[in-house]
Amino acid sequence: MSPMQPHSVADLRQAVLDGAYGPPPQELAVTSAFHLHHTTRLAGTEVTYRNSYLLLRSGDAFGACSFETGELTPDFCADASGHTLDHLVRHESAPVRIAALDAYLARVQPHRGSPAAETVTLPTGTPETRAEARDAAVAGLLDVPAGAKVALIGVVNPLVAAIREQGGVPLPCDFNLRTTHWGDPVTDDMSQVLAEADAVVATGMTLSNGSFDVILEHCRKHGLPFVVYAQSGSAVARAFLGAGVTALSAEPFPFSQFSADATALYRYRAAGA
Repeated sequence: MSPMQPHSVADLRQAVLDGAYGPPPQELAVTSAFHLHHTTRLAGTEVTYRNSYLLLRSGDAFGACSFETGELTPDFCADASGHTLDHLVRHESAPVRIAALDAYLARVQPHRGSPAAETVTLPTGTPETRAEARDAAVAGLLDVPAGAKVALIGVVNPLVAAIREQGGVPLPCDFNLRTTHWGDPVTDDMSQVLAEADAVVATGMTLSNGSFDVILEHCRKHGLPFVVYAQSGSAVARAFLGAGVTALSAEPFPFSQFSADATALYRYRAAGA
């Protein structure tokens, strides 16, 4: 990606502002901004997923960040269009900063044109069909022996099943769920699952809630595989390949849940991982 090896999200942000990844972000503007809130309940389950996203479009790229309810209000979007990306990369709100970083990095190097990316086409079909295909693609990035404990930080039930199908033992952690579809307890204590883990799979939302850097440092220190599955900040997470992140499933907007037609996600593996 870049010769730079960032050590934290703050390091990456400063490098972008310094022009280390391409044109200065003050030369690139946001042309549209929008807020999405949606809920999903897959057939046969009792779990309703509730998600809010900020999306920023710059040129041919969308930057995305999921956030907790109430963390950012829809009226932010009223005045966001027209701002340059450097302004929003410096914003006081973490979801805004991540969405702006994502827009910048996706614009200077789109996933669809990256020579390092493996394109995976999610099939036309129902939400269940597409979710299962997506999560199987994520689990396929895991290379762990049977019985390995996999910290799953940010729980979606099909991914719990996919990890088990790979032979792993999921250790689910989430701020908003208490049990999986199969009754497995879900902790909200990330340190608990990290302490037991042989590998880590985490959502891109960890970029905005401050836990990404903690996970990154833990995996570096202990030499653990770290797989990121990202709708939020997929281009941001990509910058850490080989710098703590060993593999990435990047799904830029429009996300799989917003379409019944075939769409692409992009899988990356760090060199030597």
